[in-house]
Amino acid sequence: MPSPQSSKRPDDPVRTGLHIHGGAVHVLIIDDDVLVSKMIQSSIADPDIEIELASDVTQITAKLAARQFDVILMDYVIPGIDAPELLTKIRDQQPDASIIVVTAYPSMDSAVTSLRSRVFDYLSKPFETDEIKKAVMRCLESRGLLRLSEEALREQVGTAIRERRKSLGLTLADLAKRTNVSLGYLSQIELGKNSASIETLYRIALGLRLRVADLFQTVQSSL
Repeated sequence: MPSPQSSKRPDDPVRTGLHIHGGAVHVLIIDDDVLVSKMIQSSIADPDIEIELASDVTQITAKLAARQFDVILMDYVIPGIDAPELLTKIRDQQPDASIIVVTAYPSMDSAVTSLRSRVFDYLSKPFETDEIKKAVMRCLESRGLLRLSEEALREQVGTAIRERRKSLGLTLADLAKRTNVSLGYLSQIELGKNSASIETLYRIALGLRLRVADLFQTVQSSL
């Protein structure tokens, strides 16, 4: 079976225009079920993400002491250590790490405990691998470690404009009249072939009854 670290799927960050900045990202997955850990590892595999696994208290202690991690995904129930103790241990030894809690037994108590420990996200098992991946990518993006390439940003802004235009029942010609932007230029922007100036984006946003910030909010929510 090929290593998850070396495999690239069409939806990998590197293939969708998402780039990790500032060198390799370090991720620790804490789960006593090795198969679950491997599945999570495979779902977030990327050449710039270094992933380590820990399945018991001894491994957890050693991994937390060995290096600093950017993201820690932890199962809420780990034999040999209760969740509040583990969360405190992580916060003490990894103050800059973002924590994502995954649990097969979601409850108000575990959610409140996680919230008090300032976790980035709280997910329930069973989960879709894409859900885990999106949570990690959102986490990296919030830390400034993940950015869209210029090409991907153009494409996503273009898609946001096209979808909004169609939802309003407007043709490109209609939008051209509303914005006083040429039909050809609008077409190139929607296709992600051309970058729009701030002034042009402002005109387009007005024509679509949006704020410019709303266009980029749409892009961010699609990551």
